[in-house]
Amino acid sequence: MFNKAINIINSLIDFIFPKICIVTNEKLVESNSNPYVKDEIIQNLEKLSLSELSELKVKINNPNCFSLYRFKNNSPIQTIIHYIKYNGFKNLGIVLGELIGKELLASNYSFLLDYNYIIPIPLHKSKIRERGYNQSKYIAIGINKHFNLMFNDNSFIRKKDTLSQTKLSVEERHENLKDAFAVIPEYCKTLKDKKIILVDDVITTGATMKEAIKTLTRAGISDIFVISAALTVFD
Repeated sequence: MFNKAINIINSLIDFIFPKICIVTNEKLVESNSNPYVKDEIIQNLEKLSLSELSELKVKINNPNCFSLYRFKNNSPIQTIIHYIKYNGFKNLGIVLGELIGKELLASNYSFLLDYNYIIPIPLHKSKIRERGYNQSKYIAIGINKHFNLMFNDNSFIRKKDTLSQTKLSVEERHENLKDAFAVIPEYCKTLKDKKIILVDDVITTGATMKEAIKTLTRAGISDIFVISAALTVFD
């Protein structure tokens, strides 16, 4: 009886406030796999080519990396990530992370199951206060549903409140991020010689990730595998 009442209430809510696709503004069908984006849109998101993945390795100066989608202006993936970052849709980050995790296991990356930790790229505490959460954390949570590694978002911090990278040159981005990150001293022994997955939402020039890798390497992490949801591409 109780479950029946709950179902009726949920049906009324869906009728009054129907779930709408954030990309197309169309009503989502009941069978859609998630309450945010049409399955058809997700299935047709542009994926990176092998040559673009090779470019990512150069950008971050690390051969151990993976990114799934092509991030372009006015693209569906841009809309999705914008909603995750700025519109409070953190659970959409988990959905996106699950898609990435599924792709990794289907693409010969099952060796990541042997890694120790999964860690999101940190935001400065002022950004957390402003936004309410770290979007990369939720993407990492989604990825980790497929890998079940130890999740750690306390050991690695952004100690410097950096300027927005958007309008900076490559050189300015690197200078802006210099010494921006730190490993909390009490975690140094815990992470030393461990293998970690480092997760970000979008990589553009690679400056943020390079600085993060540099900091973690200095702390004695033996193996860092980088995952981003998307890589900015310029056609």
